[in-house]
Amino acid sequence: MTTGLRLKHVAKVDAGQSPPSPDVVPFDGKGMPFLQGNAEFGSQYPTAVHRCDSAPRIADSGALLVSVRAPVGAVNTADQRYGIGRGLAAVSPRAIHARYAYWLLLNSAGWLNSIATGSTFTAISGGDLGDVSVPVTNEREQRAIADYLDRETAQIDAFIAKNEELIALLTERRAAIVSRRVAQGLNPDAPMAETVVDGLGLVPAHWKVERFARVAKIRGGLLDPSDSRFESWALIAPNHIRSASGELLELVPASEQSAESGKYPVKKGDVVYSKIRPALAKAVIAPEDCLCSADMYGITSRSSDVLDNRYLRWQMLSKWFTEWATERSMRVAMPKVNQDTLSAAPIIVPPIQEQRDIVERIEAEVEAVDAAVGVARRSVELARERRAALISAAVTGKIDVGVAG
Repeated sequence: MTTGLRLKHVAKVDAGQSPPSPDVVPFDGKGMPFLQGNAEFGSQYPTAVHRCDSAPRIADSGALLVSVRAPVGAVNTADQRYGIGRGLAAVSPRAIHARYAYWLLLNSAGWLNSIATGSTFTAISGGDLGDVSVPVTNEREQRAIADYLDRETAQIDAFIAKNEELIALLTERRAAIVSRRVAQGLNPDAPMAETVVDGLGLVPAHWKVERFARVAKIRGGLLDPSDSRFESWALIAPNHIRSASGELLELVPASEQSAESGKYPVKKGDVVYSKIRPALAKAVIAPEDCLCSADMYGITSRSSDVLDNRYLRWQMLSKWFTEWATERSMRVAMPKVNQDTLSAAPIIVPPIQEQRDIVERIEAEVEAVDAAVGVARRSVELARERRAALISAAVTGKIDVGVAG
């Protein structure tokens, strides 16, 4: 169902405007709360972190707040009067049911993104927003559609929340497995001894705690941009790794990625570890000879008879090591673990065969957890797809929502 009716015909669309910077101050619960963009959006209502008593654009309570800068199309409802900056627009329903307008705008995010323009960041204008098509014009039908979507999406959202809670619990269990195995080993009856490492506690008495630089080395050798490996090798960056899991999400050719500087060669089997906070809990084993970004270290053991890279990777993902690295990254101007700090890090070194046995046990135990997480993530993905399809079908009038006679 299509009509010639546009959002601007049934609602007032006000594009936000930025006030002078000195007029925007931290919100203290008084004055006019001010929203700069969708970073302050919640699941339904925003939370202001700034105030501006002289804001040139105001969104009244009940207005729909729409992000007009990347990511375009996010929607919240104003639960009070807000000043709005140029990252937002306010849609005030006039001759359209307010909740139907909300669902309509959510469904329009894909179209709005497709017409967004800009090089630094994409954006749409208030005019673009006003051109959103309104496929259902009868307000009684709009109300029925809104009621239907409120009811049906609430059930889907509850299902998604339950699965996300399960994912969080499984992720915690996975982290506990890793931390326990790398610090306590496999023999529950082994004599234990206290260490001098903050947050580590007891470890098997026959294990050693070594200085990182004594048993491992950080690869150097910044690659020249003219090196042919830029064309033939893949690049690993922090965003390619799932946090705390050691899972490599993708292996992307370096030639397909933007910057040609700050790349370091790593060997197959090396540990590739993120040095930046908050991405410290990211470490993978390089699946092939490749490059790592300047935000990562390529690390290898000094002797495979002393330290197994796979065990080192799991230890660097453990809770105690992540907390150690995070605490030290906060001491510098740039939030990262620099090379000197990492070189001085403590590393637990069991006998090499124990390391290999621990790695096998960890991998077997986390595989079962990861399988359960994968099922839950897929359930969430399918539920979100169903939710989007349901909204699209309903707001366009393609399904019968039981309109009262």
